Amino acid sequence: MSTTAHFRPHPVAAFDRIGEENAFAVLARAAALSAQGRDIINLGIGQPDFATPAHIVEAAIKALRDGHHGYTPSTGIEPLRVAVAADIHRRFDTEIDPGRVVIVPGGKVTMFAAILMLGEPGAEILYPDPGFPIYRSMIEFTGATPVPVPIREENGFGFSAQEALSLITERTRLVILNSPANPTGGVTPKAEIDAFVAGLEKHPQVVILSDEIYDQFLFDGEAHTTLLAYPEIRDRLILLNGWSKTYAMTGWRLGWALWPEGLFEPVRKLAVNAWSCVNAPAQYGALAALTGPQECVAEMVAEFDRRRHLVVEGLNALPGVSCAVPKGAFYAFPNISGTGWTSAKKLAAALLDEAGVATIGGPDFGLYGEGYIRLSYANSAENIRRALERMGNFLRDVRAA
Repeated sequence: MSTTAHFRPHPVAAFDRIGEENAFAVLARAAALSAQGRDIINLGIGQPDFATPAHIVEAAIKALRDGHHGYTPSTGIEPLRVAVAADIHRRFDTEIDPGRVVIVPGGKVTMFAAILMLGEPGAEILYPDPGFPIYRSMIEFTGATPVPVPIREENGFGFSAQEALSLITERTRLVILNSPANPTGGVTPKAEIDAFVAGLEKHPQVVILSDEIYDQFLFDGEAHTTLLAYPEIRDRLILLNGWSKTYAMTGWRLGWALWPEGLFEPVRKLAVNAWSCVNAPAQYGALAALTGPQECVAEMVAEFDRRRHLVVEGLNALPGVSCAVPKGAFYAFPNISGTGWTSAKKLAAALLDEAGVATIGGPDFGLYGEGYIRLSYANSAENIRRALERMGNFLRDVRAA
């Protein structure tokens, strides 16, 4: 009898350290329950419920019909990189070099590239907590030490410059910032960013990865403070952005990043080795997104604003729940400590299985996420109302676990 049937390959140790994004596990669980005939309202996944605007879809179809079926440059087609630079100039009156823009298959790719490039055993990388779970997952994958920067409700879910700077040591290689933020909807005030950038003068070895994927999702008159506004750190700034959220293009897998001159060549070579290039017609769709009408963005943000008020008002009416008003993105991060549930993940699981409402437990976003759950209001107003009613009935009728 062959012994090969008993062979179980084991990946290298780094793959034992790799984590997940639990929103996709919740999405799968919600889909499985729906397939069983359950009526599930999904407030878990961070995905706009709008269709990609028609002119973007048509541009990609035209690209296919025009014969754009082959490889493109690994860093992206030149017209798209130029359009990214022009869009930044239009919105922020800031010049960037299109030659240092890299088009990538989704925002996560930039995170992976930056953390892989700067993380290694002995290095430290600071990241927001609660924050996007892939930050910590990738840091641990590289063997670097993850250092959480607490994101606190009392600070409006913005980071504290003083606290972040106090965590930097001689081993710190990278600091990750995210504003507007996932999962909290927090927006860090410009004064805090000013103070943080000023403090970085004492730490010239530190690279900054600024995740600005939600930069157009701002409410209540908030203006986005881009890290591009600080020329003193431009030579060590990696800026992450993309099309997924702004143009409802999550499934297109399109992102872009601006890299400092000293790191551009390594990321170009990584692109050649890892993904070759982003698929051609999608890039032409992205080009149409940046150069075409922008009313679609304004309309989507206005609708999210209406839903934001609905979800915050509804959450604050639930027994034991309090919810700070998010100033950006499309997430609410309610405090559930008054409900009697000591485990936010257990509450989120119970809401899905028993009430038919998908949410994400705060600890899935970090150590400081306990006591909170995340709701995405990228769902219809009608579904949000139904979900809030179900959550209220559940919290009134079911004893905390």
